[in-house]
Formats: sequence, C-alpha cells, structure tokens
Amino acid sequence: MMRISYNKLWKMLIDKDMTKMELKDAAGISAASIAKLGKGGNITTDVLLKICETLDCKVEDIMETVEDKGKAQKTDAN
Repeated sequence: MMRISYNKLWKMLIDKDMTKMELKDAAGISAASIAKLGKGGNITTDVLLKICETLDCKVEDIMETVEDKGKAQKTDAN
C-alpha cells in the first residue's frame, strides 16, 4: 500500500533554516494543517499550493508517494 510522505518538505525547511511555525505564518495556513502534514495526513491542494508559492517550489519538491511497509506487513499476515 502506498502513502504520501512530506519528508521532502521537512528537509527543505531545514535547508532554508525555517521552522514549521514560520512556514505556517508565511504561507497563511493553519496550525491544524501543519499538524496533519506532520502526521502524513490528508491536506487540501489549496494548502499545498500555498506552501509551494511560499517556498517557490513545485508540489513534487515537497511530497512523494512511498511504500507503507507497516500496513503491507499487516496485510501479509492476514
């Protein structure tokens, strides 16, 4: 099973010496959206676009699909 990973976003913030809260304020997004991103949750495309505009990047620069090994193992066990 695949899932979305925002690890690219967190690495970009480190490279830009920017905190999650600074991103929240600069992009005009909510703390709840930052929390969802931190948990790999579902985010609207509006939020993703605001982040991309703020960081001057493309959506593929901040997210990717990855194999969810934890869920795959549970499925194999059934």
